[in-house]
Amino acid sequence: MSYLSIQGLHKSYGETKIFSDIDCEIGQGEFVTLLGPSGCGKSTLLRCIAGLTEVGGGQILLDGQDLVPLAPQKRGIGMVFQSYALFPNMTVQENVAFGLRMQKVGKAESQQRVREALDMVELGEFAGRYPQQLSGGQCQRVALARSLVTRPRLLLLDEPLSALDARIRKHLREQIRTIQQELGLTTIFVTHDQEEALVMSDRIFLMNAGKIVQSGNAETLYTAPVDAFAAGFIGNYNLLDAETASRLLGRPIASRIAIRPEAIQFASQGGIEALVRGHSLLGNVIRYRVEARGVELLVDVLNRAAADMHASGQRIALNIDAHAIHEVA
Repeated sequence: MSYLSIQGLHKSYGETKIFSDIDCEIGQGEFVTLLGPSGCGKSTLLRCIAGLTEVGGGQILLDGQDLVPLAPQKRGIGMVFQSYALFPNMTVQENVAFGLRMQKVGKAESQQRVREALDMVELGEFAGRYPQQLSGGQCQRVALARSLVTRPRLLLLDEPLSALDARIRKHLREQIRTIQQELGLTTIFVTHDQEEALVMSDRIFLMNAGKIVQSGNAETLYTAPVDAFAAGFIGNYNLLDAETASRLLGRPIASRIAIRPEAIQFASQGGIEALVRGHSLLGNVIRYRVEARGVELLVDVLNRAAADMHASGQRIALNIDAHAIHEVA
């Protein structure tokens, strides 16, 4: 059963259409990510759900209640921004307690809930510090605690990790996902980072130009893109038009196709003759650029012994997994 239902939502600024006819359903306790390039409408959609941006029309139903007529503070929604938005003149404890003051929660209960929220984000010992005494990752955890302490019906996260370095970002995304699962909290997360979306989400809504172009779990979006945009945004597909695909595969192909780099394998014998043009080391993966029948391809293989590496100019053979060839619009 749907917990959050968005029906026919649209938003424009003057003549500029941000998104139109957005329809989606989110179940209670789901972690859903809005993924897409900058300018696709994902952050505006999040702000419309929060009530920070007016909608042009449509409904936003949370547990059966239409949120559109309600002021932001009446929606029961917690939101975490990229910029932390902490009060610099308040301690960590005071920042986290701010929402409870607005709700007129009693002092004893407020103190208990603040302690619980800070412990949840592993910042209990920092309660008396000020934001300027914290790192970026710690500030973002304070912002998360401030949203959680009010016990929201829905948690919205607007690119909260994009300003952090890679190591802190990885730790914090794991922490956010763990807390979300422990609380069973329905959560919508906005990002343009495909790795974040793939590792964190129950479902992903891929957006482009104000439309949800595909939705599903990480495996579905990665292995079965519905069009060229989805294939190009998720992973590093080889996108080939019908003529090029026919030349490569040696048989008539009627539509554009997408082939994942890891679905192309070096063959010990037989296969499609190819020439190595170069390679890049991507940690545990080596990405080769090869040319086969006049077609440039990316091929990903696990990084094993250096002796197994293929040099530029080396002639090789390729096998392409037929099950990994997808027709795309």
